[in-house]
Amino acid sequence: MSQRIAELERAVGMPLVRRTTRSMRLTEVGQRLVDDTRTPFERIAHSLAGVRDLVGVPTGLLRVTAPVALARQQLVPRLAEFSRANPEVRLELELSDRISSLSMEGFDLAIRHAASVPDTHVAWQLCSTRSLLVASRAYLRRKSAPKTPEALAGHDCLFYPRAQETPTWAFEPLEGSRGSERITVAVAGPFAANNSEALRDASIAGLGIALLPDFSAQAALKAGKLVEVLPAWMPVGTFAERLYAVRPYASHVPMAVSTFVSFLRNAWASGFAPK
Repeated sequence: MSQRIAELERAVGMPLVRRTTRSMRLTEVGQRLVDDTRTPFERIAHSLAGVRDLVGVPTGLLRVTAPVALARQQLVPRLAEFSRANPEVRLELELSDRISSLSMEGFDLAIRHAASVPDTHVAWQLCSTRSLLVASRAYLRRKSAPKTPEALAGHDCLFYPRAQETPTWAFEPLEGSRGSERITVAVAGPFAANNSEALRDASIAGLGIALLPDFSAQAALKAGKLVEVLPAWMPVGTFAERLYAVRPYASHVPMAVSTFVSFLRNAWASGFAPK
């Protein structure tokens, strides 16, 4: 790579990269060259993808990024089925909770748990999700189950830290429950984590009541390791209510991408409610 950059610098007669002992950064000229050539190279890549799709089966490398908990619990267990059905597709999966720049980092697709997606991207809704309040039976025997959202103020709550201020959970009554008002409760507890798997495991261990997306709670609820708390109330505002497959806008969508999206939509058609 260094040799190719040096050849380009000799061709243009100017430095394209600013080098230090610790880093490399594009110069202004280098950035302009990248910007000016990005569109032609994208056209070449799309043309090659279109030609590959003429064979009639999905082929090539498919680079996907997905949130850690969702990928570990709901995506990775299904990849063997996809690979058996599409042997010409090579999957490369990055598990990360950060928001990646798909075009800059070379991802073909991102799985996002989000309320909305940028207008510059194409998004396919995969399924709806919901948040659940859960606890272990051992904890509920020790503390007794809360009857109302307000009662959570007296419980050990395991939460996802999102800011420096006091954490709060908001609830709306499900259809048929009392009233229609939203109730917001300040919560506190012995443990917080920015990963729903960690919160789930802490709750299973009896540490407190956790607020989780359904895809993280599903297996533990089915196994009886956790039970739902305040089932007549719907937690709102903490986690998004939809899963999307997202990619930068392009005139051509490779067959491997569309096939993978269709596979996920079918696999997750029923959502993640425990059965």
